[in-house]
Amino acid sequence: MEFRHLRCFTILAEELHFGRAAQRLAMTQPPLSLNIQQLEASVGARLFERNSRGVSLTAAGEAFLPKAMALLEQAAQAAREARDVGQGLAGQLQIGFAGTVLYRGLPQMLRDFAAAHPRLRLVLRELSSAEQLADLVRDRLDLGFVHTTRVPAGFSQILVSSQPFVACLPAKHALAKKPSLMLENLRDEPFAIVMRAVSPDYHDRILAACADVGFEPALGYELRHWLSVVSVIAQGLGVGLVPAALQQAGLPGVAFVPLARPLLPYDTHCLWRTERDQSALGAFLATVRGAAQPGQDTAMQFKGETP
Repeated sequence: MEFRHLRCFTILAEELHFGRAAQRLAMTQPPLSLNIQQLEASVGARLFERNSRGVSLTAAGEAFLPKAMALLEQAAQAAREARDVGQGLAGQLQIGFAGTVLYRGLPQMLRDFAAAHPRLRLVLRELSSAEQLADLVRDRLDLGFVHTTRVPAGFSQILVSSQPFVACLPAKHALAKKPSLMLENLRDEPFAIVMRAVSPDYHDRILAACADVGFEPALGYELRHWLSVVSVIAQGLGVGLVPAALQQAGLPGVAFVPLARPLLPYDTHCLWRTERDQSALGAFLATVRGAAQPGQDTAMQFKGETP
């Protein structure tokens, strides 16, 4: 039994006329009759009565018709789903993100993408940049939003955003209302910072910035998330340098003060394996490119280190 047999059977069952059925099937009557005979031989029962008054379904044909139609619909649905996945219109993407991306455009990207591609499911996982790199290398993620320059070979990126670091102080701190401050003004304060195992680039960058102005910060709190850093500072337990986007978190009890001498910016990159299947991934990357800050380079391929 083949799908062409089922197609011939269902059309003839609708028309109950060999001439009209053959015309709909774009064939002549002899091959249509042969297909019906082959199907009846395969089923082991007569499906049509043929006499001088015309064509009618037998009891076996009546029982077989809904099953044949269901088989044809299942095959058509399978073909549609495979085509949609191949064209990036359906399927699933595993996406990693570092928490601060929630304040740098990720929610809007997700809304825009869901509206344009309702049959593509996005699975979001909050991970540190180091954790994302490990999962990207092992193909556990399709793409990630990371804050690092420590990128493995064979990956491409979009620079999504670039933002300054600002000083984060308790709201009642003596410097909290200053229009700007020098980093060295914080030399005697305990620092809250993201631990090096989570974000080695920015941990090292903050320590290096302090060293450049002549002091080594006292690390009172080493934490896993930037929001934890801000929360500790809100309790009056220290100060810190944080990405400016965290001002949007709306946590009470803190003040954000620009640095008079800005540090290198805090960059957000969308990262993916260059040779990965581009069907669904390509559709999401188009959304990311549309949301990237104006003037950012759209993509480049890394040929660097392996973590």
